Amino acid sequence: MPETPPGTVREIRLAEVPAGLPGPEHLAVVEVPLPVPGAGEVLVRNRWFQVFPALRTLMAGGVPGAPFPALRPGDTLFGPAVGEVVTAGEGVRLRPGDLVSHFQGWREYAVVPASEPLDGALPDPAAHLAPGATAYAALTRIADLRPGETVFVSGGAGGVGSLAGQIARLLGAARVIGSTGSAAKAERMTAELGYDAVVLRDGGPIGARLAEAAPEGVDVVVDNVGGEQLRAAADAARPGARLVLVGTLATQLSAASTGATAPVELDTFRLILRNITLRGLTGVDAATTEEWTERFGAWLRSGSISFPHTRIPGLDRAPLALRQLFDGRHVGTVVVEP
Repeated sequence: MPETPPGTVREIRLAEVPAGLPGPEHLAVVEVPLPVPGAGEVLVRNRWFQVFPALRTLMAGGVPGAPFPALRPGDTLFGPAVGEVVTAGEGVRLRPGDLVSHFQGWREYAVVPASEPLDGALPDPAAHLAPGATAYAALTRIADLRPGETVFVSGGAGGVGSLAGQIARLLGAARVIGSTGSAAKAERMTAELGYDAVVLRDGGPIGARLAEAAPEGVDVVVDNVGGEQLRAAADAARPGARLVLVGTLATQLSAASTGATAPVELDTFRLILRNITLRGLTGVDAATTEEWTERFGAWLRSGSISFPHTRIPGLDRAPLALRQLFDGRHVGTVVVEP
């Protein structure tokens, strides 16, 4: 029988702007009336949504020109989600039970514009929340990774990094190096996630350790961290290396930072003389996403790749899951099942 949704539903809002890292005390679970879809819209029951570190930046006021708006006290959090259609508005061909992806996570139910249903390209629908399209675009569209090259991925155990290492291996990289701050994560990275070596960030200078792991330098960098790790990667870059800037975890995960700026000092002479390119990546186009989804599904079914993630049951636990993400508790993507 079709699901009968409740009259009131829950969502998570920002209660106050945190002075440091966000925690459960800065968020509130509130009840609101069930939203009603209009023409061209559907009501979905969220099955899974992603917890992502950029929320720290949005809570801090955002960054001008960023694709997402800042979060103010009283705003409902948002993020990538997969929902099951409950009811549809006028003119919608979706049917109850169809799964759709959207950006209205952090709530039990949401009204979203009608879109094409997920077609089973991935064996696990929750895998649509994997940020692999970002890693894939960085390696194939910007860095143009070539077989035999050496790749360094900063933040190699995170949502993007845990897939970037595996993708680089599948694309023919000769050596894949990652960084992390946890010895336990380092073990998983080399055992499961495609990494040949891991640079452990434990308070010592990371530049010397990267040079030891890649004595001949690196050709491609997928930088999820910034800060000291980006500087070390630029120092280790070989002539013609391509550095793709994806994230700024060094500041987003730091209690001493606002999370809204990410300054780093680089040796420009080295970049010029070695013909090194740096390019930021914001968003992935539809064609690349479609190509990634097709390859990801095939790789998952063949066992060539895994989707490293942690599933957190219950909307009530989502605020704690966010803090655990900032504390580095999990490998891969953090997914909440409301």
